[in-house]
Amino acid sequence: MAGIGAALRVFQSRKMAALLLLGFSSGLPLFLTSRTLQAWMTVEGIDLTAIGLFSLVGLPYSLKFLWSPLLDRYTIPFLGRRRGWLLLIQVLLLGAIALMAVQDPSTSLRLLAVNALAIAFLSASQDIAVDAYRADVLEPLEMGAGAGIYVLGYRIALLVTGSLALILADQLPWPVVYVLMALLMLVGMVTTLWAPEPEVHPPAPRSLAEAVIQPFLDFFQRYGWGTGLIILLFICLYRLGDALTGNMMTPFLLQQGFSQTQIGAVQGGVGLIATIVGALAGGAAISQIGIHRALWIMGGLQASSNISYFVLANAGANPTVMVAAISIDNFCAGLAIAALTALLMSLCNPQFSATQYALLSSLFAFSRDVLAAPAGKAAEIMGWPLFFLFTIGAALPALLLLPFFAPWRGKPAFPRPGSDE
Repeated sequence: MAGIGAALRVFQSRKMAALLLLGFSSGLPLFLTSRTLQAWMTVEGIDLTAIGLFSLVGLPYSLKFLWSPLLDRYTIPFLGRRRGWLLLIQVLLLGAIALMAVQDPSTSLRLLAVNALAIAFLSASQDIAVDAYRADVLEPLEMGAGAGIYVLGYRIALLVTGSLALILADQLPWPVVYVLMALLMLVGMVTTLWAPEPEVHPPAPRSLAEAVIQPFLDFFQRYGWGTGLIILLFICLYRLGDALTGNMMTPFLLQQGFSQTQIGAVQGGVGLIATIVGALAGGAAISQIGIHRALWIMGGLQASSNISYFVLANAGANPTVMVAAISIDNFCAGLAIAALTALLMSLCNPQFSATQYALLSSLFAFSRDVLAAPAGKAAEIMGWPLFFLFTIGAALPALLLLPFFAPWRGKPAFPRPGSDE
């Protein structure tokens, strides 16, 4: 009981409150250029192949390591090394999301794609700053809790933009919905002004060349080329099955016969509860069992969770089955992302946290936005039931890599939170 109490007490601090709200700010733009945008496009009659390929506007999430050295090397002359960049990017994001109000999917997909691409670029840049801030501000013992609380904020944002937005879209025009979503960026801006500065300030790289090259050399010097490459491949594949499912979730539910209001209400109700439980349980569990075992358990649960959508695909427009499927998916996603986030933080050197975290998380984004892009075509060819079985199989290769760097028994290739390894 004492260990559980200690795990829960770590959640109670100003930095955890800031990470919750910054997680919300980071998650807010994602669905506005993916799942929520897909709903708008589906209602406008855009075909599934085009909707699936639209995930490519998220390419900046996979390429953000290319400009992340700029955020390590240079400092905006207010609010410190991380928060100055963060506030500037959030102001630009508010404007870019609001600009979606003048777009029309039925008449100009190209302009819509350009606007969505700009949002994705700014959102990826916000992620660089938030991820670096989180890695800098957390002590080793706080990493599990910090990962869980950040994921909680992120998932709440996804539920707001993926459920509340859909409910509003049944009552209001889509352009008005996007303006309302843009105003929610004010939450992140206020939080950035209020968030505490990290207690330790590692020196910035002395040159842009050092900011570009040294983070890569540092990573492979610490983990070796063999283990390092396995870790990178694992990060790329860890959530592939979930990415394939997520890319097609809104079109699937709409084609099953559920209304936008039904989808939004379920995702924002029981889905939110499941997300809160999953994220907090994941963060608390990581502090007790370590990151390496959490990757096994939470990765396995994530992979198996898509069975619920296979059942829903065969059940038709059954509200009870939909509630169960979305609850299981949100709970397991909260667990898995908490484990992955803790892993990425543990792999970073604070001196290069912006660039290293951007590189590592870019691999996850590559899986979500690029490897998952053919999901629409796959669903058209296979049909929904077979498609969801395929997504389960797509989650297994990552789990087969775990014994090489994070064995269940034995020392992992990266330090646990709070250890001296």
